[in-house]
Amino acid sequence: MTKKKVKSIDDNFIMSPKYDFVFKYIFGNEKHKDLLIALLSDVLGVPEEEFEGIEIINSELIKDFKEDKKGILDVRVKTKIGKQIDVEIQILPTDYMAERTIFYWSKMYTSQIKPGDTYDKLKKCVTINIVDFKCTPLKKLYSSYHLTEDKTGYRLTDIIEVHFLEIPKLFDEDIEKDENDPIVQWMEFLDAKSKGEMEMLAEKNKDIKKAYGLLQIISKDEKARMLYEARQAEISDQLTRIKAAEERGIEKGIEKGIEKGENRKAIENATNFLKLGISEEIVAKGTGILIEKIIEIKKKMLH
Repeated sequence: MTKKKVKSIDDNFIMSPKYDFVFKYIFGNEKHKDLLIALLSDVLGVPEEEFEGIEIINSELIKDFKEDKKGILDVRVKTKIGKQIDVEIQILPTDYMAERTIFYWSKMYTSQIKPGDTYDKLKKCVTINIVDFKCTPLKKLYSSYHLTEDKTGYRLTDIIEVHFLEIPKLFDEDIEKDENDPIVQWMEFLDAKSKGEMEMLAEKNKDIKKAYGLLQIISKDEKARMLYEARQAEISDQLTRIKAAEERGIEKGIEKGIEKGENRKAIENATNFLKLGISEEIVAKGTGILIEKIIEIKKKMLH
């Protein structure tokens, strides 16, 4: 009788909580809604009691990660008074992030009423962006935005609230970081690369300790690990394409700059030759500029 071969599992392996379905497993699951409440309470700076009776609108786990090419995932919730909060985590850099945020915020806001409804039915909508790239020039790890008057700071309305948590800024030496700040701890947890880092954070924060426990459970699931590795490969491919495109763009920019410089020098030489009375045909041959362009340059000199 042959023994069944058991696939060994790396005890040191731990998934990154900032990957879509992993994040949703921890924070978008009805079974452990208290972790989502803890995160919202810390980021928004309001007591956890305000989130009593909160409803996760999109609690289903993603079925096909390939549909999302940008590494974007959101967890949307509604409070018992109707306020909507959208927590979005995004791995890959995206242009026009501010515009994109307002666009999706507006869809969340306007979807609350139907034609014929009165505006008093509209409730506050909050967007929390957790991004793995820098998208604001501010020397801050996290920032919040409202609709206020330019000079007085008077808040016109409280219906809009947008937050950015920029993970890469954790490593900027010129940005102040308070290790006891729960928002900073959440950001460090999401970016942690090893069990050791997570265990240190778990000792400081009871909610992170529970989140780490859940992360250990899903990291041992064979099917989840296969999905995770495939997702990692997809994100790596995307990052490689972005980097290659940037490099091509830089190369094209250099080539264009050289070309512009060469054209400018050729026109300058042509102008000097024409001033010396050399014929248009000879100037065109000597500079490589079309005869029509040489005639145009000469006309400008005469005016």
